[in-house]
Amino acid sequence: MVSLAVAAFVLLLVLVAELLHARRIAAVVHLVFGPGRRPTALARLAPFLRGAGAGLLAWGLVTLFYVEPKIHQTGEIPDEEWRHLVLVYDVSPSMLLKDAGANGDQARADRAKELIDSLFERVPIGKFKVTVIATYNGAKAVVEDTKDLEVVRHMLTQVDMRYAFKAGSTKLFDGIAEAARIAKPWRVGSALMVIVSDGDTVPATGMPTLPPSIGGTMVIGVGDHLAGKFIAGHQSKQDESTLRQVAIRLGGEFHNGNKRHVPSDVIAAAAADARKPLVEQLTLREYALLAIAVGSALLAAVPLLLHLFGTNWRAGVPAAAAAPAEAA
Repeated sequence: MVSLAVAAFVLLLVLVAELLHARRIAAVVHLVFGPGRRPTALARLAPFLRGAGAGLLAWGLVTLFYVEPKIHQTGEIPDEEWRHLVLVYDVSPSMLLKDAGANGDQARADRAKELIDSLFERVPIGKFKVTVIATYNGAKAVVEDTKDLEVVRHMLTQVDMRYAFKAGSTKLFDGIAEAARIAKPWRVGSALMVIVSDGDTVPATGMPTLPPSIGGTMVIGVGDHLAGKFIAGHQSKQDESTLRQVAIRLGGEFHNGNKRHVPSDVIAAAAADARKPLVEQLTLREYALLAIAVGSALLAAVPLLLHLFGTNWRAGVPAAAAAPAEAA
């Protein structure tokens, strides 16, 4: 309220000063604007531009004086700035088959852990709370909203989570449904869901609906997608086409990670912060800084613009009239 009052007072003061200045110019108007005494549109607008610039500058400075200072403390992130990474991890027995990696001699689960570690290194993981959902014949949240990456790595490398389920077929959609349930109360667009699976026995129907909080989805496939291996009476291989369809239906990205790590641009696109637009994130402090910048620019630019475009009249003899005189 104080800043608005000061801005209004400054605006009024500048306009009164401009009125007095206009009276002084009126006495010599023919010297300034020529015999026609007609100012340009810019000259007419100049008093109001100066007043607006001074008012914005005053409002911004007074607002910054009263606003709460912004303190940056290393290691502390406000609650509204935290994001969420939900890892839906396939722990079915088919993930133990060795047909992954560049040479095809690596277990699918080991390859999946390498891809996950690479993902952690290339996203700003310090701003994410991580949730791990193990999926096999059902789904269980084994880690929920943790900031400790070592806990996540321990669960992925040291705990055989398939023993928490009864034997049966893989139900990947149960893991997606569990992720949707956990993510439902979070801020809109604040979560990234990553699905790592070989795609074995993924159903064609029954895709769960994701909540608005999940702003990005990435599906990573592991295992040989050409030649599979037999397990439980059927040939198991990475079902690349089905996983790609899952990614498309979820509005996300798919990557065959059997031999190549996920490209950085794909990770960046999936992990992009899909919160409110930048304009909606601005606080009173940012608006004050913007007002100071615009006000200062106006006050600095008006004199230069008046010098260049303030009048159409140029003193002296026109070149067309001077030419015959020089010839004579």
